Amino acid sequence: MKKKMSFSTKGTSAAVGPLSIQRMLPNRYTNKVGPFVFLDYVAPAVKETITQNGMGAHPHRGIATLTYILQGEVEHFDSAGNKGKIYSGGTQWMKAGNGIIHDENLNYDAQSESKYVQGFQFWINLPAKHKAEKPAHIAVQANEVPQKALPGNYGWIKVIVGNYEELSSKIPNYSKQFLYHIQLKAGKQFSVEIEDKIEVAAFLPTQKVMLNDAEFQKGTFVVFDGNAGKIEMTNTSQATIDILLFGGEEYTEPVVAEGPFVMNSQAEIAGAYRDFYAGKYGEIKVTT
Repeated sequence: MKKKMSFSTKGTSAAVGPLSIQRMLPNRYTNKVGPFVFLDYVAPAVKETITQNGMGAHPHRGIATLTYILQGEVEHFDSAGNKGKIYSGGTQWMKAGNGIIHDENLNYDAQSESKYVQGFQFWINLPAKHKAEKPAHIAVQANEVPQKALPGNYGWIKVIVGNYEELSSKIPNYSKQFLYHIQLKAGKQFSVEIEDKIEVAAFLPTQKVMLNDAEFQKGTFVVFDGNAGKIEMTNTSQATIDILLFGGEEYTEPVVAEGPFVMNSQAEIAGAYRDFYAGKYGEIKVTT
């Protein structure tokens, strides 16, 4: 049986310098899909110069951030002393835990001829017992992302988070969760079976796609029901398309989000701000 669509949306748009940002999650219909509570999409844009400064240092608590860069490079700094740089196709994961300040510097990929940048940032809500843990950071380069060809050589699937068949991501799992990047050739079809009580969404960054016999346009965010079933993806266009499919088991603990913090109560939110203003998250010390 095919899963039914719950809703679709185009999200909200904002400009940050030369970048066009689409905020897909949270949206007017839901605040979360499985453990995922935030998704910003940086649409393809040309960045002419390489900047040395970050996009603005800021705190987090109670979540893990995940940056997946399709084109460009992202340099990470944080107050726990972590530093890393990923290039086109790479992923960075940061567990904010009990509090951290971080910054990211987004530029075009100096290793390639393209000056385009394009990518995603997700926030993954941590279970309450992990919100008090120490921060951590992992950088995964493109050649370390698990990938396999689809049956019939119809395209490929990359496992950014979670597992698919024999593939397993390096990103830690604190609950059932997954994030797949699927590329499907013109005229081809691929399906994924989703077990019961797993929340799942699709985002279509490049072209229109048929999902379970319904056509959705480029830039659409689609959420399905929580029943077990199949998600069938059909490429009816003449070009290769990309699909992001992500979700996981329902986050059943209370969710209270305010600014850069996602906790389980308003009192914990107040504590997160109090500790931040008291300087308990430390400071970023960049060494050259």
